[in-house]
Amino acid sequence: MSVKALNAELLARMVIAGAQNLDLKKDWINELNVFPVPDGDTGTNMTMTIMSAVKEINTLPDINMNDLCKAVSSGSLRGARGNSGVILSQLFRGFTKTVRGKEEIDIPLIANACERAVETAYKAVIKPKEGTILTVAKGMADIARKLENNQMQLDEYIFSVINYGKDVLARTPDMLPVLKEAGVVDSGGQGLIVILEGAYDALMGKEIQGAAAADNKASAVETPAAGQDAEAIRFGYCTEFIIDLTNPVSESEVTSFRKYLESMGDSIVLVPDPELIKVHVHTNDPGKVITRALTFGSLSSIKIDNMRLEHQEKVIRDSERTAKLQKIGIIEPPKQMGFISVCAGEGFSEIFKGLNVDVVIEGGQTMNPSTEDLLNAIDQVNAENVFLYPNNKNIIMAANQARELVQEKNIVVIPTTTVPQGISAILCYDPESTVEENQEAMKQMITRVRTGEVTYAVRDTHIDNVEIHQGDIMSVGDDGLLSVGTEIQDVAVASVEHMMFSEAELISIYYGKDFSEENASRLAEILSEKYPECDVEVENGGQPVYYCILAVE
Repeated sequence: MSVKALNAELLARMVIAGAQNLDLKKDWINELNVFPVPDGDTGTNMTMTIMSAVKEINTLPDINMNDLCKAVSSGSLRGARGNSGVILSQLFRGFTKTVRGKEEIDIPLIANACERAVETAYKAVIKPKEGTILTVAKGMADIARKLENNQMQLDEYIFSVINYGKDVLARTPDMLPVLKEAGVVDSGGQGLIVILEGAYDALMGKEIQGAAAADNKASAVETPAAGQDAEAIRFGYCTEFIIDLTNPVSESEVTSFRKYLESMGDSIVLVPDPELIKVHVHTNDPGKVITRALTFGSLSSIKIDNMRLEHQEKVIRDSERTAKLQKIGIIEPPKQMGFISVCAGEGFSEIFKGLNVDVVIEGGQTMNPSTEDLLNAIDQVNAENVFLYPNNKNIIMAANQARELVQEKNIVVIPTTTVPQGISAILCYDPESTVEENQEAMKQMITRVRTGEVTYAVRDTHIDNVEIHQGDIMSVGDDGLLSVGTEIQDVAVASVEHMMFSEAELISIYYGKDFSEENASRLAEILSEKYPECDVEVENGGQPVYYCILAVE
């Protein structure tokens, strides 16, 4: 097959095929997690990120390069989940910035776009680490430039770039010793290769075997929760659309439009980009909302659902609280400080609510919230300053990305990597201190919290010179493996021993769905006897996957 350049329609098919190929292989990519715990989520996060782009592509009435690039960039940006998803979205963002507005993409343009993709992705990561998806992408960008003038056909050129990417991927264990010891390659880099392999198959006219319709995977409709009285829904039409801006809009214009939406309904999400604005609102008069939006530009991806008729849909989280804040056209004055926390488990959720957290986002390992999930939560908090606690290292990048997209509020991301860190950070909040003083105090606090998470191994492997067998009980700490054994109690006690330090005053045990309160209390007795100088507390976390989460501070 001889193709000299990519047009918009072919590029769209390649993106969709890449997404479908990743969807088919996401479970395999999840299993490439270094630690053999049952929560690997790289494949899932990357799939949901690219499927969000596919959803935007499927809304386009006509495929042209400009609209396609907007759909891929905007869709992946808002749907980005986890570090791998955020990096993937930035790769798409850099690539599409280069090819946007072009009629066709030839080899020199591909080389330019690959370099810009890598540059954009590296800038998004505070401390880039080699041996990851970034390294694989950079290797392919480098070879794309070197092969630019080799007089290749386009299909041969792309095939060669992908093959070189596979070679770089195979070398990632030599760049990160933890990968080599675990006997795996980088999961994010593997995900990128899988996407490109699917895209190449589409270029060559091949079908992705077993691929499901991507638009069905990526779409969802918001409806009332089961059992909710439709008459109790204050604003009946869930209205969504994208404004393709005729001219750039100022911050004051965005603020004015937001105030208008607030006067028309609730559950508002307003996400401005340089060339478009994504709008979501629950209203009783979508026609007026659309008429006002048309003053900024043309509309696309319009979706209006009558929530009073569709009882199976889910109400946006905390919509009842938002409705209390809103009266017809009147918003209560924003409070000074607001709080958002991410966690998995009903017990943890109740703990955060008891600490006056405004919105608790369900998520964590295996279910990282997307950038848009975080934006939606931010929109629900009626405060000038919002503290956001990711409570997972794989959510911090999405939180930072959400912060950059919000203009009307000051978003403070506290880089908590575990739920116990988030709890301790919130507990040290001082209403008499400034935002900056609280931010610094919270950052200092989380450095004094050591966390261990006890679960089971899903495969045989070798980590930190420790042999691990499938079914073993293991504990993972802030910096790696803490303990491995056959009994939960023994592993938990050994974990605390590894985490203990001379100034420690408190040991916390958060028991999960698969570890009873009785077992947790027995563990507390053992630890109290072993460390009489420390208080030992037992709390219901209700978390999945982990029998118990331990904290020493």
